[in-house]
Formats: sequence, structure tokens, C-alpha cells
Amino acid sequence: MEAIIITQPGPAEVMRVEKRPVPVPGKDEVLIRVHAAGINRPDVLQRKGVYPAPPDAPADIPGLEIAGTIEALGETVTNWNTGDKVCALIQGGGYAGYAIARAGQCLPIPHGFSFAEAASLPETIYTVWHNVFRIGKLQPGETLLVHGGTSGIGITAIQLAKAFGAKVFATAGSDEKCNACIQLGAEDCINYRTQDFEEILKDKKTDVVLDMIGGSYIAKNIRLLNEDGRMVFINTMKGSKPAVDDLPDFGLILRKRLTITGSTLRNRDPEFKRQLTEDIFEQVWPIIESGKFKPVIHATFPLESAAEAHLVMESSAHIGKLILTVNHSS
Repeated sequence: MEAIIITQPGPAEVMRVEKRPVPVPGKDEVLIRVHAAGINRPDVLQRKGVYPAPPDAPADIPGLEIAGTIEALGETVTNWNTGDKVCALIQGGGYAGYAIARAGQCLPIPHGFSFAEAASLPETIYTVWHNVFRIGKLQPGETLLVHGGTSGIGITAIQLAKAFGAKVFATAGSDEKCNACIQLGAEDCINYRTQDFEEILKDKKTDVVLDMIGGSYIAKNIRLLNEDGRMVFINTMKGSKPAVDDLPDFGLILRKRLTITGSTLRNRDPEFKRQLTEDIFEQVWPIIESGKFKPVIHATFPLESAAEAHLVMESSAHIGKLILTVNHSS
């Protein structure tokens, strides 16, 4: 099979196409013929050498979410059949013609979805469901603030929160991106390049903040949170520590009874992910099947153009997901 290999840590150009053997599934795994693979920021970090793959994943083939057809089953797999069309959250190796997924981390492709649309779902759906709804405990009628509203995570959080009856505000880096957030269901979106989101949202009584920015946003988030508010970190793109002159008032955490937490998903154990998959199938998949959630794909790229796709990801100019497509005709 063809696979995209990270030849050494570095810029996008260090990735190249290479022939690799088709992997063999373990007893509780399935082999998926990949038709599309989602691109995520952890892939970029892995390529740069700062986010290594776990021991049970290919060390030099990135890719955490795929969609395709099951080609082979591990000996203990009984809930899937060969030929089933699925999308899956995987440990790595998605930028390839074939990839291994745990059977408990596969989901049926929603009715009417293309492989590319289905491949845009797992990483963001799992992340948002776990962090916003399970950890953040967002409830109908509450208010969610999403930073990075047009990222894959952002577009997913806006739509799911809206579908479950919450009010959503977002931040983004251009008027075009802000308009896209509003079209997806946000009440308002603040262009952080021209406006102060804290000033605009100070009277909105935010209940949950989903933050992938960190840095100077930390103190602002704490000041914006309502009593018993929850802030969940999934990344700290602008630093894990605020500047000395922008330290938050930790007394507010006491007085408002705030919960501040965070999580990563890739290093969680298989049983946790299996249970999360079941929860998503029961709670989220009906929303997707109903048409209340629409995948937003900025662009698709052939597998061999993975480096180009990574450059787009790093530019942050995109709205929605970037997807690699695999041609199996040759």
C-alpha cells in the first residue's frame, strides 16, 4: 500500500509517499481500506517531532481519523462484517491505503455521507462530546463559549451545543470566519483581531468555555465564567502560562466555584474509548442522522498532497476540515 511517511521531524516537506506492507489486524481490531482521512493539528505536531505516536501506532505514519470499508476482522470481532462502511478514531497510521482500527472505535458512516464527510467526524466528535458534554457538563439553556470557532473542533462544538439546546458564542480570526460561525448556529462571534471578546461577552454569563488557545485567554475566560462555570482546555496554542502582568485572579475561582480542567484523548485506554464510542453512537449519531449537524469541509487533497494540506492547516486560513482522499483504482 501507499502511505505518507514522516522521514524526519521538520516542515511539511519531510513527508513523502512510500510503499509499506498492508497491516494485519489484532484479535480485537479491523483492517480498513481507507478512502479518506482527516487532518488534525496533532498530525502537524507529530510531524514536527513534538507529539510522538504511542507505542501501539505506526511511529512515522500520521492520521487519527479515517473512513473506509472493513476488509478483514480480528478473531474476536463479532460486531462488524467485512464490507461494512465505517469511520473510526485510530491511534495513528491513517495517511495510508489501509489502516488498523479497534473494533470498539468504529462507527457506521451516517446515511448519505460521503467517505470524505465521514472522515471529518471522529476526532472532533469524540473530542467535543467528551470535553464539552461529559467533562464540561453543558446543559440545555446554558451558554458555551468556543474559541477557534471555525476549526474542526469549533464547527463541531457550535453545532452539537446548538442541537442539544445550548446558546453558543465563538471567537475567530476574521469577519468571514465569524460569519461562518453564526451560520452554523452561534449567537455571535467575536473577531479577536479587531475586538476584545471579554468586553463584548462580559454580560453573557458564560457557563462553559472550550479553550484551545490558553495564554492571555486564561484570565479572560475566568472573568467571563458564570458561577459554577466550567473551563475545559484541549490545547494551549498560545502558551500554557499567562503573562506575568495578565495572571488571573484565582480568588474568582473560589468565589464563583469554578471548575478548570483539561484532557487529551490519544493516550486514553481502549476501554475508555470503547465506552465513549458507545455513548457517541447513542447520543450524537441520531443528531447527525437527523440532519441537525452538517460536516464542513474546507478542501480535499489526494493522499500524495499531504504536505500541501499541512501547509493549509498551519496557515489557519481554512474554515472547517481538511481531508485526504485515497485512490484505490491503480
